[in-house]
Amino acid sequence: MNAVDYQVLKSAVSWLQQGKRVAMVTVVRNWGSAPRPLGSLFAITDDGDFTGSVSGGCIEDDLMQRFAAAFPERIELVRYGISAEQMQRFGLPCGGTLELVIEPLSDAAALTPLLDAVAGRKLVQRRLDMRSGKASIEASEADFALHFDEQELLQVFGPRWRLLIIGCGQVSEYLAQMAPALDFSVYLNDPREEQRRNWQVDDVVWLDGMPDDAVLAFKPDRRTVIVTLSHDPKIDDMALMEALKTDAFYVGAIGSMASTEARKERLLTLDLSPQQVSDLHAPIGLSILSRSPAEIAVSVLAELVMLRNRGRVAVSPSSCAVNTDDLRMVERP
Repeated sequence: MNAVDYQVLKSAVSWLQQGKRVAMVTVVRNWGSAPRPLGSLFAITDDGDFTGSVSGGCIEDDLMQRFAAAFPERIELVRYGISAEQMQRFGLPCGGTLELVIEPLSDAAALTPLLDAVAGRKLVQRRLDMRSGKASIEASEADFALHFDEQELLQVFGPRWRLLIIGCGQVSEYLAQMAPALDFSVYLNDPREEQRRNWQVDDVVWLDGMPDDAVLAFKPDRRTVIVTLSHDPKIDDMALMEALKTDAFYVGAIGSMASTEARKERLLTLDLSPQQVSDLHAPIGLSILSRSPAEIAVSVLAELVMLRNRGRVAVSPSSCAVNTDDLRMVERP
């Protein structure tokens, strides 16, 4: 769950606790080029407070005008961009079309389990009956955006993605600067005091100890990414020998093809199975002919985004509407 949508839920709970009327808007379908992905949230109160986004701003303006005239009393399904007049009026790019579910909220206690689950790094799904307006929350095994069939809206909520960087250096610094924009919270471990002393990026969480201990204490889960960037086998291998045994979504290591093969041979002597070693992403990043530290960081993030998006599409229920333009860009495993 990204930080923006998490803030929408937090604000909705706060407003409800203040006695305000709140409506939550969810992107449930899109066609063409859509500015916000499926599951994006927008919330607004009856006195004009709002947070979140379902478009570049034009749709939000129309919703605020609509709600100012008549605040929603029941669940509604609305579509924007179906006509040429609407496309011109709302400025949806490339003829895009959005379908939104508008849901009046009434009980803060009904949303707090979502916030608690995210804080506890658990995946849960919220099931909304479109006819009765009743919602329930239950554990989720699959990580997908949502399923919508006009009778029911099923949406998965979970923790923010974590990126653990092992080893300081220029690539690490660029990666730490860029990753938060893609909704990764950044953590860093490097036992070398001189490297830590010369680190230049703020807003990262330092993990003390040796790399293997740091990985174990971090408790990696399915929304955890671990990358080793120190170029020092003694440091990188210590982290990898524990990271590859966890449920981490992605474990990657920097290095050439030759150093990667040597690393895999070493890892096989460190109580790792051939299958665990084969899960290592190395050399790290997409092949974009990167040379500079900044370009290498871009290649790493590009691979993470590709795999993260591919996984969410691959596990979505077949009846879930997705952007067909995006599907054509996905290489199925």
